[in-house]
Amino acid sequence: MNRRSFVKSATVGTAGLVIATHAADAASLFTAPYSELYTLSRSLLTTWVNALLKLQIKDKRNAADYGGILSPANGKVHGRVADTIYPLLYLANETQESRYVDAASLLYEWMERNVTQPDGSWLNEPVKGSWKGTTVFTIIALCEAISKHSNTLDSVWKARMLDRLKKAGEYVYNTFTIEYGNINYPINAAYALTLLGEILDHRPYTEKGRLFAHQSLACFTKNNHFLYGEGSLKYSAKGCLPIDLGYNVEESLPALTMYALHTKDEEVLDMVIKSLRTHLEFMLPDGGWDNSWGTRNYKWTYWGSRTTDGCLPAYALLASRDARFYKGALQNTKLLQACTHDGLLTGGPHYSSHGVKTSVHHTFCHAKALTTILDHGNSATLYPGNLKLPREEVYDYKFYPEIQTYLVAQGDFRATITGYDCEYKNYKAGHPTGGALTMLWHPLTGPILAGSMNEYQLLEADNMQLDTDPSSMSLTPRLELKTDDKTYTNINDLSARIEVLEDANSIVLKTSSKLVDRDQHEHPTEKISCAITYVFTKDKVRIKYEAFGADHSTPVDVIFPIIASKQETLHLNNNKHLVISKKAATVSVKSSMPFKFLPNNNNRIFNFVPGLEAIPILLKDGVTIDIKVIKTS
Repeated sequence: MNRRSFVKSATVGTAGLVIATHAADAASLFTAPYSELYTLSRSLLTTWVNALLKLQIKDKRNAADYGGILSPANGKVHGRVADTIYPLLYLANETQESRYVDAASLLYEWMERNVTQPDGSWLNEPVKGSWKGTTVFTIIALCEAISKHSNTLDSVWKARMLDRLKKAGEYVYNTFTIEYGNINYPINAAYALTLLGEILDHRPYTEKGRLFAHQSLACFTKNNHFLYGEGSLKYSAKGCLPIDLGYNVEESLPALTMYALHTKDEEVLDMVIKSLRTHLEFMLPDGGWDNSWGTRNYKWTYWGSRTTDGCLPAYALLASRDARFYKGALQNTKLLQACTHDGLLTGGPHYSSHGVKTSVHHTFCHAKALTTILDHGNSATLYPGNLKLPREEVYDYKFYPEIQTYLVAQGDFRATITGYDCEYKNYKAGHPTGGALTMLWHPLTGPILAGSMNEYQLLEADNMQLDTDPSSMSLTPRLELKTDDKTYTNINDLSARIEVLEDANSIVLKTSSKLVDRDQHEHPTEKISCAITYVFTKDKVRIKYEAFGADHSTPVDVIFPIIASKQETLHLNNNKHLVISKKAATVSVKSSMPFKFLPNNNNRIFNFVPGLEAIPILLKDGVTIDIKVIKTS
């Protein structure tokens, strides 16, 4: 079929039959009233894909990048951008507009010119030596496109695509094991090989897909069913294993969900549902994912993880098993919409206010997740409107030993305090630990305090954005001592301990830590111990920072960045009391010591992890800080 004749012919003959069958399979997705999630998903998908089309390079004089989609963040074309073929062909089917097929065809040709490899793999980026494991994601995208929207493809293109998928399948089949890369890769290979085995009628692929899926069942913790494997598979000193919330909920668990639903594998599905329930404990009520503590939090954005596909296929498609899953999917999608500017999904809530350019990676990855749930039907009847997410409940606190992390829910405050000691592979000064308060959240304000990387490092340079701001710093509240060449801080201390003290009216967590550098070394002449006490009541959070040591002669700084965009105004009532005005409330911060403000650009610091702006406050050890939220009348 000629692409230009697609619009005219798609309503008759074979194409019309496919579209009709697709609509029936979608459980009246387009003939009955949408649920809110599916209405929003369809609208958001259209917005994103149309914005991507505006960035597609159509100038044939640019021979190398012709057909690619240019990313505003770095002025380059990302290697995985051809995964957009799947949402493009979905929209072609639903709108019957040929421009989507044309764009998909150009993307396919760009991919074959720039990232295809002789061994059957595709490169993550069009540069020599780039990672090849992401081949599994492209296999899934192309298989989904062929299996659900083949009527949009002419016979020649479809044959080429199938032939190319055979080569990619051989690469994954011969290269991947359950130990290949981080755990997200063999899990995605389970689904990729299953789809490919069916499309190509090649049983060895489906058998190996099942093998990977069942081998992954050994990679869930016994107590809470966290999926582990995002990092080196060795126990930490505290008995922890490498767990990353972002990769788990946005990539691995959705792929395992899709595998289990596709194959009707109830054994795998049972484990996935248990794990999804645990991970849902870390969703904030506004749909944000609290990955302030994860091993790969260097790719944490407030809504998820920078280059993963999204949580929707897992939570939306399993809403019949747990209705809270639907609400989680809905809230996260609303957050994605709120973080969309100029048609693209930005890397966090404050990208736009800080003027940070957007990477298209977030958009084309998450477009696939929206397409997946739209292709699988409407869950309009599954969601009781009064249902609460776990973190909307008031439960005092919960402790997760696998990650040495406490969640606090007192009054309307939600907090995360972590002593997680699993570092990502051989990297240092990554996610915060040391008894740090890495999330303080309130329904009227959103995040008040939030962790980030201890040191912003491009651990995946092709998948992260360069920070060129000389005033940028970690967002994690901390005790800190700086020398000429080193920084010593409690949030580096992997040996920190946390204890809980309770009384009738409050929850008290007290942490014990040391000031250490990125290599866990103390200062050679000033060995300083730290105590941080967090007191949570229904209407206030009190934090006290203390530093001790026989050799302690230099005052220790307390760095206390308070989350606030440039659009939110700051008022100083006096030098010990500041108020931040937000849309629905004011945040009152009182200190036992005078506030000082660290130098910064434009009155705010910004951190790509998790995409938030903050007011950088400087205090000294011994300080007590009280935080209240007052509803605007």
